[in-house]
Parts: sequence; C-alpha cells; structure tokens
Amino acid sequence: MKGIWVLNIRRRKPLIFICVAAMFVASWLFIAKEHVSVFSTSEGPQAFYRANDAKQSIALTFNISWGEKRVAPIVKLLQDHDVEHATFFLLASWAEKYPDLVEVIQEAGYQIGSHGYRYKDYTMLDDEEVIRDMRRSKEVLQQLTDTAPTLLRPPNGAFTKQTLALADEQSFDVVHWSVNSYDYKNPGTEAIIENTLSHTQAGDVLLFHASDSVKQTEQALPTILTALKKQGYTFVTIHTLMDGSSADSEIVE
Repeated sequence: MKGIWVLNIRRRKPLIFICVAAMFVASWLFIAKEHVSVFSTSEGPQAFYRANDAKQSIALTFNISWGEKRVAPIVKLLQDHDVEHATFFLLASWAEKYPDLVEVIQEAGYQIGSHGYRYKDYTMLDDEEVIRDMRRSKEVLQQLTDTAPTLLRPPNGAFTKQTLALADEQSFDVVHWSVNSYDYKNPGTEAIIENTLSHTQAGDVLLFHASDSVKQTEQALPTILTALKKQGYTFVTIHTLMDGSSADSEIVE
C-alpha cells in the first residue's frame, strides 16, 4: 500500500495547509514557477489535481509518450478552436526523438511539462532511479525548449509520498488530474465526449493523450471544446489554477 497526498485548492480560505494520508492500492493511480513550490508544506510536498472556486477556469492537459502522427493535428485543432492555453506532458526520451514536434507545441504557445524520461512507473523504482529519471527529463526538455520544466506528471500518473518528496527536491510540482477522458482506451468518440463533459466542473484538470496509440481524441475534441466554451469555461494554464490559491487537502480513495 502506498500513501498518496493530493491537494484541493480553495481561494476563500487563508493559507492553511492540512495534510491527510490516504491508503490506495493499484499500480495505475487514476486519482492523479520557478520554485519555491506552493505545494511544499511543513508536512511535506503535495500534488495538485484541481482548484475550487476557479471562476469557470479549467486546464486541458495532454500526455505524450510515443508516436508522431497525433501531435501536430491536435495542436492545430486547439489553435483552430482558439484555445490559447494547454499543457503537454512530454516523455523526454520521446522529445529527444521528435524535437520538431516539441517545437510545434512550443511555437503554438502551449506549456510543456515533464512526463519523465523513460516510461517507468516511479513507484516500482528505487529513489536513485527516480532521481536520475527526473533529472534526465529536465535536462533534455531544457535543452530542447531553453526552459527548465517545473511541472511533472509521473509515468502512469503513479506516485507515492516519497515520489512527491523526490520531485520537490528536483524543483518539480507534481500534477495529476481530476477528469479522465479515458481516451487511451479508445472507447469510441462518444464515450470520450461523455467521460469529459459529464464530469467537468470549474477548476478541473482534464486528461487527454496525443500519442499514436490513442486514436479517437482528435475526433472527440471539437465537440468537447465547443461544448465547454458554450458552458462558459475558460481554458487556462496549470499555473493559473495554482496561483493565488490557498490549500485544503482531500483523501483520494
């Protein structure tokens, strides 16, 4: 069993950091600024997954770990729908192989975070292996973008309290998600749309993918983006959701 620490953000309360340990079983955890991190507290570092009272703001995030066919079309689709802000979490070994696609993302003005260097579950590695992977991912992405990434989404979205501590040492904020489109399962366009629209609320972090194995995201996104805009949502960066917020904690089971 692994202790998982996650944060829920509430703007109206004073800066009170309350840490609650949650017991969770699974190798797949679907809970998911220049430092100093606002999520490093006296009780230990925390992971961000959503913001409360966010005034209709939400964050689109995309994981990329392999393949070259989906990235540019998805970036273009976002631009065609006037989406100014999104965050792409890149596997750094993938980024090394496809620097031109990293450039496509960066030139579109979208934020780039780390998805690790190798696609290895951090909860299955020892501390030194995790540190090496985090450091290597940061080095590669900084070389490619001229900017050191400060956001980290661990491979598989899997992490423990120790993972959070190691990430904090490397000046990373761990970012999970609160709405999972389950697009990686290729469940059908309508299912991806339903998975997203039926659960999204202000402050949510939405999870999608742009790897070649995920075949239906591009078809689902136009309907999703149009519907979310009609509902009054604004797409912002992860940092915008984080900034200016105090923290509550919440058990994820």
